[in-house]
Amino acid sequence: MADDKKEQDHRLNADESSAPSPLSRRGFLHHAGRLTAAALAATVADIPISGGLATATAQANEVGLVNGSRRDQAFQVRHDAAVFQHDLPVADHPTNGDEERYSNRIASYSKGLPHNSLGEVDLTAYSTLLQTLSNGTAAGFEELPQGCSDSNRQRRFVNPQAGLAFDLEGTDSHQLAIPPPPAFASAEQAGEAVELYWMALARDVPFVEYDTHPLVRAAAQELSLLTDFRGPKVAGRVTPSTVFRGFTGCDLIGPYVSQFLWKTASFGVEDILQTFRSYAPGVDYLTSYSDWLDAQNGCLPSVSNEVEHRRHSIRDGRDLAAYVHVDVLFQAYFNACLILLDMGVPFNLGNPYRHSRTQDGFGTFGDPHIITLVAEVATRALKAVWYQKWYVHRRLRPEEFGGRVHNHVTGGASYSMHPDVLNSAAVGQVNRRYGTYLLPQAYPEGSPLHPAYGAGHATVAGACVTILKAFFDESFVIPDPVIPTPEGSVLRPYTGGDAQRLTVGGELNKLAANIALGRNFAGIHWRTDYTESLKLGEAVAISILRDQRSTYNEDFGRFTFTKFDGSPIVV
Repeated sequence: MADDKKEQDHRLNADESSAPSPLSRRGFLHHAGRLTAAALAATVADIPISGGLATATAQANEVGLVNGSRRDQAFQVRHDAAVFQHDLPVADHPTNGDEERYSNRIASYSKGLPHNSLGEVDLTAYSTLLQTLSNGTAAGFEELPQGCSDSNRQRRFVNPQAGLAFDLEGTDSHQLAIPPPPAFASAEQAGEAVELYWMALARDVPFVEYDTHPLVRAAAQELSLLTDFRGPKVAGRVTPSTVFRGFTGCDLIGPYVSQFLWKTASFGVEDILQTFRSYAPGVDYLTSYSDWLDAQNGCLPSVSNEVEHRRHSIRDGRDLAAYVHVDVLFQAYFNACLILLDMGVPFNLGNPYRHSRTQDGFGTFGDPHIITLVAEVATRALKAVWYQKWYVHRRLRPEEFGGRVHNHVTGGASYSMHPDVLNSAAVGQVNRRYGTYLLPQAYPEGSPLHPAYGAGHATVAGACVTILKAFFDESFVIPDPVIPTPEGSVLRPYTGGDAQRLTVGGELNKLAANIALGRNFAGIHWRTDYTESLKLGEAVAISILRDQRSTYNEDFGRFTFTKFDGSPIVV
């Protein structure tokens, strides 16, 4: 099984032996890839050219390629990129089999559809969802069943058609793959669920107190004893220094939070002070069964998050959950880019202007190029992960799983669930605190109305961080690292023994983990949603870098950087 997952990990693979329908998605790509350059050029020639586009008659003082040579070269660049992407093997998209395994669909995402009193989806409604996804017609999505009895409170499904969108750059979303998520009844799924219950219980514990806090110590102890928990460990055990952290080696160095979420970003003449009003501590949601069931039917909550009055730096899990609730998805990486530029971090060794005697980069290999590319890859990443969410995996949200735990333990239903979660100390603590076994949520509405796997925030994180690692020197040590006081009111120097090990590459990896796991602190994503989606975003960014490299006029060699799995890559 492990070998299968490794084999499937972000393969840009495929099968071209079948004869596709000319009207199908694959058929369109197959047909487009066989068009000759002459035929396409003839088509382009029929398009009127006006406005800001080049005219047929060159100006007297024009310098450079004339008489159509530039047009031919532009076409060839695009054609070659399209042929390269077309000739990649067709990707396989295996699932964990849960949708077929459970006829009542208890292991699949169904939030927003009609449900019975146990929170089990109406099977006719679920069949309609599957048929709509299979057909893929725009009109069909307007007929999806909705579950809230009050139409004025009905939430809407989030953008399932994004998974069908094409792009003009990078590898097509359907050509990127992630391995199946853990199965509903597996020990790995149980381990991820137990971690989420502990994350909910520890939302208000300051990260700087993790080493000594009894709740965090209890979490580390139970996670160490689980049958199959795959979070980071030291000598085979989860410790307060590794608990809830990301999977790269850099995630275990220094403070829990990346320097890029604490340091001030200079945005032109404006300083972006990274302090904000978080959500009130001790206030969790969807812990009553009626609220939980309303949420499963897609009803808007009757309350909003309670917001603190005082601004402060990020200090705990609730703060991360608040940050990723309303952020612009590329926001953290845009700020990180500004910080990197302000710190004077050297560009990647492959940057052609790093040693130029007469030139600086700007529109290519300079500040505007990097900053805009960080934002550009975000939508490509979203299309890739939205295909996985809606059309491949349809993994249930943690809050849905928590409902299964509650109904099983209270005798309302009997489900096939691993005993690690049913017997968890964290689940027991939640019941003593709230009177139910539901997973406490940081947001009144719980999760968004789209499936869990992969995670949008994590995929965007993987893509944006990959761009930054490709353009900046990863080995540069972050100067003057900081850490907040427990209440987050003051940033003070970080003087830990590993302060000189906080590198650009490491803190970027940690930034990606912070943002992705912030969604886990909120209770709306699983650990594998983070780990696998980060790699998916990385694959998206690499494919865009690969397409773009042939567009540069500079004497450019290659992008060289380190992937999330620690291996070097040359693009």
